Parts: sequence; C-alpha cells; structure tokens
Amino acid sequence: MRLQLCVWPEVGAYLKKSTGIIVPIGSTEQHGPTGFIGTDALCPELLAEGVARKVDVMVAPTLPIGMAQHHLGFPGSVTLRPSTLIALVKDVIESLALHGFDRFFFINGHGGNIPTLNAAFSEVYAERSMARPGANRPSVRCHLRNWWILPSVLKIAEQEFGEAEGRHATPSEVSLTYFGYPMDAKRVARKRLSPKRAPDGPIYDADDYRRRFPDGRIGSDPTMATGKIGKRLFAAAVAELTEDYQAFLTAK
Repeated sequence: MRLQLCVWPEVGAYLKKSTGIIVPIGSTEQHGPTGFIGTDALCPELLAEGVARKVDVMVAPTLPIGMAQHHLGFPGSVTLRPSTLIALVKDVIESLALHGFDRFFFINGHGGNIPTLNAAFSEVYAERSMARPGANRPSVRCHLRNWWILPSVLKIAEQEFGEAEGRHATPSEVSLTYFGYPMDAKRVARKRLSPKRAPDGPIYDADDYRRRFPDGRIGSDPTMATGKIGKRLFAAAVAELTEDYQAFLTAK
C-alpha cells in the first residue's frame, strides 16, 4: 500500500490495524556509465514495494536525495548536507508520528546515508527523552536496513561477481535496477568498460573522486549485471526484509 496512492480515510483505517511504515531512502548520484543516477533510490523503492506485496504494510514516499557530495564532479548528481538530511528525516518521522505511526522501517540504498540516518534517529529519541516531565512525546522506534549487505544478497553477489562486485556502481545494484526497469536497461547496458574492473581507493572531495575514478566506478565491473541476476537478488532481499519487518513490528 503506497501512501501516495491512498486517500486520507484509507490511512486512518490502516492505522487502526498497524502503526508500522516502510520508508525507502537513497541517493541521486552517478553510478558509472551503465548505472542509473537514481540507482540508490530505485533499489529500496523496488524492494519496499516487493515487501508490500507480501504483507499489509504502508510504504512512504521514497526519499531520493542523500549524502552524495563526493559525486558532484559528475553531471546529474545531487546532494544534501548532513544537517539538511537530518532535518528532512526528522520532519518525515515527526509528521507521520502525529497521525499515529510509531514503527519506522527504513530501507536504505546508499552507504553514505548511514551515519546521518543514525544521527537523525538519535535526534528523534533525544527530543523525547529531554522533553519536560509529563510532556514526553509518543514513543517511536526507527530501524535501518541496508539492502546491499543483507546476508542473502551478499551470498548471491559473491557467487555471481566475486571481487568484481567492488564498492560503487556494483553489478548487484545495477542488476536489481535492470530487473526493475528492463527497457531503460537496454538503453544503458554495455558489454565492455575500460578498465574491465575499476580501480579502488579512498574517497574524499568531488574533484579528488573524479580524478581517481574517472568513469565513476570503484572496484567494480557492472558489465556483469543482468536482469536475471537482479530477479534473484530481488526475491532474496524481499524475503529477508519481510521477515525483518515483521520481527521489528512485534519486538518489545
């Protein structure tokens, strides 16, 4: 059930039976010559919708822009400052909490978001803990799952790609988007990149990133990506996320 496609009485009816909601969050950044700029947002969105087809859960609008300052050397990349992302995540949580949602299950598609998301959750908890006596806000819980490091996903990535998985513009994330958007995949997929496997190394500012990794990849060979592998990754991740979401709802 997508929040954006609901009318408000439907949301009210949903809240009478569940107070959980999935929030997909990602980034808008380059993913090499063969990966969509929206990869990090498209992946969690696809997976959230997959979970919603298995269980009755509300899916919030995807938060598509994250922490991507080091990608700004490539056209199309967009970033938020840490303080901006913290404020955005807090406002989304607080808005939905006002209506009765209290279990926020974030499916994240971008590693650069992790520290800031944890900081945002801490801010939400701190404001409740430090409220004046007798005025504590309704309790909420936030849970973060990074889809690309789910055990089932890591197993498939190791089997299919080995060291060519790399760290950015990975064949696993590209495969998942190729599964979800096959017509667009036909437009951007390539059989060869040079070098076949991109170099690896540290990440600093945008100019340094572009100098070290001129086509945007880090340690990866996304020419190995296929929609068929993406379908396997989708099924595995959805199964694991569904189980995790249900456990989160019932946790004390």
